[in-house]
Amino acid sequence: MKNTSPVADVVARIGDEATLMIGGFMGGGSPHSLIDELVRQKKRFLTVIANDTARPAVGIGKLIDAGLVRKVVTSHIGTNPCTQKLMIEGALDVELVPQGTLAERIRAGGFGLGGVLTPTGVGTLVAEGKQTHEVDGRVYLVETALKADFALIAARRADYDGNLEYALTSRNFNPLMALAAETTVAEAEQIVPVGSIAPDVVITPGVLVRYLVRKVLP
Repeated sequence: MKNTSPVADVVARIGDEATLMIGGFMGGGSPHSLIDELVRQKKRFLTVIANDTARPAVGIGKLIDAGLVRKVVTSHIGTNPCTQKLMIEGALDVELVPQGTLAERIRAGGFGLGGVLTPTGVGTLVAEGKQTHEVDGRVYLVETALKADFALIAARRADYDGNLEYALTSRNFNPLMALAAETTVAEAEQIVPVGSIAPDVVITPGVLVRYLVRKVLP
């Protein structure tokens, strides 16, 4: 059985220059309390792997606003003009990855694979500097696996063993990221007794979760 940890104590374990996977899709399914605490503690020079950088003052956008991120590996920055501005100015390193490729690179990291083969991006700027491999006459890009120091994920419910249940589409990248980081931190809206979550709705098993925190309500 895991004890719940104060958000501030968990974030204090994250050092400057850490690589973080952060769940969410435009802020939906993001661990907002953990993000707010990263800003409060001013964790700097972070590398963030995420689907997007949300919007200014929303989700991961708060980290961008605060100037705490030096690199993002992401599939979408179109709704965050701050990310775009910093990229154009050379103040932020942005690696744009097609969304499906991003998911598969994270999955590969979690499954212990070196990478994946994908036809997406062949013959485009995405392919520059990357290896290719031909299979049955078709050319594929070799996309390397992604891993992180910490995965910061959000769940609707957790039990005290760390088993996680997600709410509909807010599940998004969270389960994949839980597999692909050295340390997984789960932020749950509710924490319930063991046995309260039916086994067939547990998506992320507690063995993957190192720290469990309760979402701080506004």
